[in-house]
Amino acid sequence: MGQLLHKFCAFIGVCSKFRLSDAPNISEILDNFRVGYHRENMADQKTDILIIGGGLAGGTLACILASHGVDTVVIDREAPSSVLDPLYDGRASAIALGSQRVLAGAGLWDDLADNSALIQDIRVADGDSLIFLHYDHQDLGGEPFGFMVENRRLRVALAKRFAELDRLAVRAPDRLETLVRSPDGVTVQLQSGDTVRARLVVGADGRDSEVRKRAGIQLTGWPYNQHGIVCTVSHEKPHNNIAHEYFLPAGPFAILPLMGNRSSIVWTERSELTPAMMALGDVAFGVELTERFGDFLGRVEVVGKRWSYPLSLQFAERTIDERLALIADAAHGMHPIAGQGLNMGLRDVAALSEVLIDARRLGLDMGAATVLDRYERWRRFDNTVMLAVTDVLNRLFSNDIAPVRLARDVSLGIVNKIPPLKRLFMRHAMGLVGELPRLMRGQSL
Repeated sequence: MGQLLHKFCAFIGVCSKFRLSDAPNISEILDNFRVGYHRENMADQKTDILIIGGGLAGGTLACILASHGVDTVVIDREAPSSVLDPLYDGRASAIALGSQRVLAGAGLWDDLADNSALIQDIRVADGDSLIFLHYDHQDLGGEPFGFMVENRRLRVALAKRFAELDRLAVRAPDRLETLVRSPDGVTVQLQSGDTVRARLVVGADGRDSEVRKRAGIQLTGWPYNQHGIVCTVSHEKPHNNIAHEYFLPAGPFAILPLMGNRSSIVWTERSELTPAMMALGDVAFGVELTERFGDFLGRVEVVGKRWSYPLSLQFAERTIDERLALIADAAHGMHPIAGQGLNMGLRDVAALSEVLIDARRLGLDMGAATVLDRYERWRRFDNTVMLAVTDVLNRLFSNDIAPVRLARDVSLGIVNKIPPLKRLFMRHAMGLVGELPRLMRGQSL
């Protein structure tokens, strides 16, 4: 307990199968992408904003900035053909309503709307307890809590959008060789031999961020001794756009609706058991899955490949430095218990893009410390609270201690019976609580 308290105090102080026939013409997207890349591939390039990492968060930020007249360069170590491959990332993401508005503001949602499943109800239960928490979207006016989108579809939408934006240049595959920051700007030497100069560098390069390391920004965190097993299943009965989360002794088990009679599974398992689970044949794995899944959707069958990922918490001591800002997993990584990882990254994107675009309109230096301080103050408290909540929830629910389980069941029942409190939690699930950036309020920048 003392060690846990010490960690908490330190903390406060600072899937799926995707058929090519379902997708747009990938060859055409890649051809358009390459045209844009070669057009901008100059030996020495100057830009306003340099983003390291063109994934879901970094790519979205780039699209927002470039569509508002900000010259932007993205450096990504992965080749476009790799990230669009069906086997690259089997996960699907729960996109809260507020985050969907950010994707719409980036010009991405038109490509995603017809390939996303609504999340209209959420049911949370403690194992096989008869007491559960039920969120009904009709209680808040009928808008969905969010949408389930396969990550590869997000990557396809990004690749198409990259090719449409004249103010955006993407260099991929390429990576940092040197990164020099000074009061006047940023100079990056790439492994390709090219040089890029910018007013600001944004680290969007994931949990193992090279930008964060080179800035000497310290990282605090701890592993959970858990892995997330991710796969897609088909089932006989419709899911009716209901997301389910069961709290089991090894960790949460989520069933999230996808298009058609399919669901994305996020199964938390103890790390020492995960290799054996992943090594099971299809039949044996299906038996283990069905024990946790139940039969409420009829016969269940795993579709496609399985993936597993180690789970941990981490947070950077700060998200800004001289001519530098961090977003998403480069700044913070959390347990998937509430499905908020990408959503918190998109909140960073919405806040930073608003700060930078406002500064540009005022004629300010977008990489100045006073501009970046606004972003740091805006996002620090929100991210800290979410990291703390997910950490505490995981520790509280990932056990089978009888008195603790009784307290959990009573708490879920109480929340379910108090409408004002329940509505607050429902709005939080929608991503509509807190000091929201304009994009998340459905407003233009």
